[in-house]
Amino acid sequence: MTQAEDDLGRPPPSGFVAASRNSPYTAMIGPLYEIPGDDQGRRGFWVLDRHINNAGIIHGGMLMSFADTLLGRAVSNSGAGMAVTLHMTTDFVGPAHLGDWIEGKAGVVRRTRTMVFVEGEIVTRKRLVMTAKGIFRRLARNRS
Repeated sequence: MTQAEDDLGRPPPSGFVAASRNSPYTAMIGPLYEIPGDDQGRRGFWVLDRHINNAGIIHGGMLMSFADTLLGRAVSNSGAGMAVTLHMTTDFVGPAHLGDWIEGKAGVVRRTRTMVFVEGEIVTRKRLVMTAKGIFRRLARNRS
């Protein structure tokens, strides 16, 4: 497997490349992909065996993890600097299945001196799977 393929050797859709900044956690749940310089901060991944729950659909925890990375990337891309999730709400709208391509987009709604408010949506095959809203706390620049 290369960085540009999933566990089954499938490349991401056109325009997507392996995510450039992965934490150890996102590396574990991925591979995740992104479109460099995309205004909507689109990211995506293939639903793999390890993402499926006992009902045979994608696990809600995987979608929530992906949503958190999606919203966090929107905050980072906005120039807000490092920030941590204070609050996130999600609404599960529809299922995704093994082998589906999941794609999300997110954007900043409002930014204050210390907080960033962001919203996003996640789809598969043009069907809405989840919506998410988050509040992120900007971290101080000089950390000791």
